[in-house]
Amino acid sequence: MDLGLQEKVALVLASSKGLGKAVAMALAAEGARVVICGTDSSALAATAAEIDAVAPGHVAHFTCDLTDADQRRQLVENSVCTFGDIDILVTNTGGPPAGPFTQFGLADWQHFYNLLFLSAVDIIGQVLPAMKKNGWGRILTITSITVKQPVDNLTSSNVVRTALVGLVKSLSNEVAAQGITVNNLLPGYTKTDRLAHLAEVNPNVNQVTDTIPMRRFGTPAEFAAAAAFLVSARASYITGQSLAVDGGWIKAN
Repeated sequence: MDLGLQEKVALVLASSKGLGKAVAMALAAEGARVVICGTDSSALAATAAEIDAVAPGHVAHFTCDLTDADQRRQLVENSVCTFGDIDILVTNTGGPPAGPFTQFGLADWQHFYNLLFLSAVDIIGQVLPAMKKNGWGRILTITSITVKQPVDNLTSSNVVRTALVGLVKSLSNEVAAQGITVNNLLPGYTKTDRLAHLAEVNPNVNQVTDTIPMRRFGTPAEFAAAAAFLVSARASYITGQSLAVDGGWIKAN
């Protein structure tokens, strides 16, 4: 199936590794011109080289701390200068630390809010005018299964990521008539460095496959396939949705 992504410009946040990297690679493989970013310059350069090997000339990379407003603005400016107006925005961040409510102070909560929510709001606000002008756009937020079914010891993720769900639904209604879709993708337990870290602080994670109907963890490539479809021309009538890629783990309808 041709997803209609040839030469579309995609900005994928926090994409030097993990799910962001997988999404960036999937979009480049479909012919999109992809901008990746992260704080680890060596990992970023390595990922850019991987993408360039399969899609020559279709990747650019910039270091960016998503908690810094100036760096976010510079990222968008660099992306537009390199490839042109952004057609596809995939918001993503590294996961906040595990821990119960009592572990975090007010400064921690302000950091989580800035990282997980305000970074997305800011960059969406920057790319939206061009999408409206062009009459086409795809915005996809990557959150977590925790927005549907809280996970013990992941209080910060359970709380702050949920705000993005409200943003997606509200914004999708505002821009639908202008050819712009806004959706949310919820990764379940997926084989990434983040999952390995969670297993270190919570050994019970290793037994979670018993609670997943498919009886296994997902792969980044499986998640990226869903992302590529949702930002494609083929998904033009899907908006305001939160899709879980979790092997059936969420128990609610």
